[in-house]
Amino acid sequence: MANLSHPSEFVLLSFSSFGELQVLLYGPFLVLYLLAFMGNTVIIAMVIADTHLHTPMYFFLGNFSLLEILVTMTAVPRMLSDMLVPHKVISFTGCMVQFYFYFSLGSTSFLILSDMALDRFVAICHPLRYGTLMSWAVCVRLTGAAWAAPFLAMVPTVLSRAHLSYCHGNVINHFFCDNTPLLQLSCSDTSLLEFWDFVMALAFVLSSFLVTLISYGYIVTTVLRIPSASGRQKAFSTCGSHLTLVFIGYSSTIFLYVRPGKAHSVELNKTVALVTSVLTPFLSPFIFTLRNETFKAVLQGQMWRLKGLHKALQQS
Repeated sequence: MANLSHPSEFVLLSFSSFGELQVLLYGPFLVLYLLAFMGNTVIIAMVIADTHLHTPMYFFLGNFSLLEILVTMTAVPRMLSDMLVPHKVISFTGCMVQFYFYFSLGSTSFLILSDMALDRFVAICHPLRYGTLMSWAVCVRLTGAAWAAPFLAMVPTVLSRAHLSYCHGNVINHFFCDNTPLLQLSCSDTSLLEFWDFVMALAFVLSSFLVTLISYGYIVTTVLRIPSASGRQKAFSTCGSHLTLVFIGYSSTIFLYVRPGKAHSVELNKTVALVTSVLTPFLSPFIFTLRNETFKAVLQGQMWRLKGLHKALQQS
């Protein structure tokens, strides 16, 4: 017999309030998900395949693109399938696993963004020492720490959720097992957990945002000292795409999670969560590549190579 304080499954409301209109939402969201997956996969493939992109900047970009794919895979496929079925049910264990990977991968992506900001800071502000300060050993350590720290820190976080008493039902008003809807179902004292969540947000989101902000403060100061207009434009063009993604990612995440307490508007949170889960992964490949002349040149070169290979196979 199931423990009454520990439901065997949760019901995800997802977008049930839209009724039959959910089917109409399925198509656009599916297209965005597939484009996000393909765009980030192309970036990873290009970074691996072309030696021109074997630099710290693209090493971090490859990691970020991998994270974008993995974060969307934790929530979006289930969201899409739930749009087509009347009963949207997830097991208790499945909910905890989704919670763990969504927030671990999301936290890692913000740390990687701060690594990318540090890389640009060293490249622009200390170009003569770039090879030493951003050696491959340093890049691997930064990336390893960005992956390891959130995955370790999330273990006690998810275990604490698993041991809460859920006596306010088992209906989650969201399209995935988000933090606030879970806490709202609990009748346990969650004040300590909410404080821990706030500390985690400070550690991974606000700290990485602060590193990024300080790095770009120094970058802007350095770039403005460049005498030539073309030099300033080139420097800003390499950073503009990163700053755009930083603004989208941090603003939505800080709104969602860097606020202590559980009495938040779930409907509003659900809408903002769509930005981080669907829109940002879709936009990031375009933001990073359309203004990046090096990447565009590499992509065009690979396309010409594929065309040449295709013609050679047809002639043989």
